Amino acid sequence: MWDNPRLLNLLAGMLIGLALLSFAIGGAQRLLRSRLFPLHEIVLTQPLERTTRAEIESAVRARVSENFLALDLGQIRGALEALPWVRRAAVRRVWPDRLEVSLEERVALARWGGDGESGALVDTYGERFAAGSDQALPLFVGPAGTEHEVASRYARFARLVAPLGAPIERVVLTPRFAWQLRLADGLNLALGRDADLAEQRLQRFVAAYEQARRIVPRRLDYVDLRYPNGFAVRVPELATRGS
Repeated sequence: MWDNPRLLNLLAGMLIGLALLSFAIGGAQRLLRSRLFPLHEIVLTQPLERTTRAEIESAVRARVSENFLALDLGQIRGALEALPWVRRAAVRRVWPDRLEVSLEERVALARWGGDGESGALVDTYGERFAAGSDQALPLFVGPAGTEHEVASRYARFARLVAPLGAPIERVVLTPRFAWQLRLADGLNLALGRDADLAEQRLQRFVAAYEQARRIVPRRLDYVDLRYPNGFAVRVPELATRGS
């Protein structure tokens, strides 16, 4: 081997290449550990309503090394998405010393009262999250994992009852998966277990509501829509007189 110039040249070239690669890796590691490229600025791409700049900076700074080049963007994104009102986060480096942050904030749709859990909200995607709000929101109650279904049906039920002039105050999906509504005027509606059939029953009731009020010109308290050809009503005044 030692008397083969071509083989010796090839071996020498390989050794030089390995040495250069080693120097390059070592230099890159030293560069990533150095303080020559600190993070100087966090830039938000859009105004936010629920998430404060202090929360964002705290989440980012807790996971930032002293070197801009060594930032773990995945870890930072996860920390931002752990903030109560943040649904999605995107982060990217902007040379030479800035971090650009884009956030999608949640929009609260309702309060969640299922599973004995308090202090939870449901957003417009039907996702539950832990946050506080002083908004006047409807209440959703249901078994664990039904948040999306309840939110979806709420939107459909709300359109159906709009002609009544009283918005939905509460939507309940019972442990037996029966639907119940309470309107802002105090009217309670029992819709039954099949959600599609419940919508048909609700539509039928809304269409007949004015006629029902003429027949029973008193405030209705409870309406059971689970009958195939009609519905049963409860009138508080008549119940009180009969007791």
